[in-house]
Formats: sequence, C-alpha cells, structure tokens
Amino acid sequence: MTDRKKVLVTGMSGQIGGIIRRNLGDKYELSGLDRVAIDGVSSTIADISDLDAIKTVFEGIDTVVHLGADPSPRASWESILQNNIVGTRNVFEASRLAGVKRIVFASSNHAVGFYPMKQDPYKAVYEGRLEQLPRPLPRLTADLIRPDSYYGVSKTFGESLGSYFHDAYGISIICLRIGWVLTPDDPTFSPASLSLWLSHGDVAQLIEKSVDASMSVGFAVVNGESDNTLSIWDLESTKQILGYEPKDGAGDEWTSNPRGTST
Repeated sequence: MTDRKKVLVTGMSGQIGGIIRRNLGDKYELSGLDRVAIDGVSSTIADISDLDAIKTVFEGIDTVVHLGADPSPRASWESILQNNIVGTRNVFEASRLAGVKRIVFASSNHAVGFYPMKQDPYKAVYEGRLEQLPRPLPRLTADLIRPDSYYGVSKTFGESLGSYFHDAYGISIICLRIGWVLTPDDPTFSPASLSLWLSHGDVAQLIEKSVDASMSVGFAVVNGESDNTLSIWDLESTKQILGYEPKDGAGDEWTSNPRGTST
C-alpha cells in the first residue's frame, strides 16, 4: 500500500481548512499549523510571522497548503505585513529549509479585484446590469494583476515570491486565485457572489488536484471558481494544468439578501 502524502495546512482552523479536513482527511496524512489547536488533526500552535518558531513543523512534509493569512480585504497594513507578507515568506523559507517538494498557495480574486470594481463589462456583472453584458463574457486570465487592497497586494506578493522560490530553489509552487467560498454554501444573494462562487466540493477538488499534480508543474498561477454562468474568470488554464473540472455552478438569479464573507 502506498504511503499517504504528508500535507501540512497553515491556517487550518479557517473555513477552507475545515473543508480540507472533511473532504481530504482520509486521503492525506494531514497536519496543521495555526494560532489555535485543531480538533482531530495533529497541529502545532505557532505564529507564522516567527520563522524560528515554525521551522521544525515542516520537517518530513511532502506538500504545504498555505492558507494562513489575515483574510480581510479591509485589514490594516500592519496586519497584512506581518501575517500575509512576512508570514508567507517564512512559510516558503521553512519549506525550503525542510526540503518540501510543493507549496500550494492560497492567492485570491482580490489580486485582480479592481477589474470588476472599476471596469466594464466586469463591473456590470458585479452590479447586476446583465442586459448590458456582451455574450460571451470576456474572461480574466490569471496572468493579470490589479489588486484592490493591501490584501490583494499581499496575494500578488505571494505569487511573485512563489515564482522566485521555484526558479531559485526548484520548489513546485501552485498559486490558486480562489473565488468566494461561502458558509452556507449558497451564492444566490448577489450577482457578485454568483460570479465568484467556489463551492465547498469544488474547492476541495481544486486543492486535491493541486496536491496531486505532476511535479512537471513547476510554477503556476490559476483561477479557482465553480462553473458559474456569470463567471468573469478564465478556467481553461486551471483545467489544462491541474485537470480541474468543476462540478457545481451558479446561475444568474439572486435574492438581494446579503451574507457571507469573501476569501
């Protein structure tokens, strides 16, 4: 019997970490690195902004899924600097020192968030001006950068850092520009959520495909959303590079009942 891959998840106490535990816990030997203990999983309590405190956690790990961050687009610069920039560098450096073969980095749609906030037809989607939309909708590819916040800037930093760590040290790094993961798993409260939705099942598949991708994938930045009617995010490279095939998809009707938190 083949040994299970040892996968360390930073920020495992969060929403996506919980989805990983529930959906992939039987496939991989999971462990967690977080500021709090995680029920049912071997976990280390430490702050990723302290490299010395986390280095030993990475020893013997095959793949790191780096979710740990301040997840708020409204977070202060001070918090973003320590948690998302220094913390991400420390996770990458600890991975290098331990000989980790792959890092899956949770980037975000906020890396290009000013496209739908400022430019039609993407803005028209978010505002629900569906009668003004061209068909088919043009899609934003994962090579574009237009961050909408310090949070978005930190995600583009992580992508650039991943490129550097791949070229300098040979680590395989896959950056996932994650859409909007919701609890409850229902995007029908706004046109923006219908466009951005990444279902629980699809995010689990996306992580699994990234962990199991061929090591010939040295560095990649890909979009991660479900198969949504109003999607403005190109998924072709995600499908080609990772073999991702979304199983869920949102339509184009919403109830104007705001809820949920962005990822």
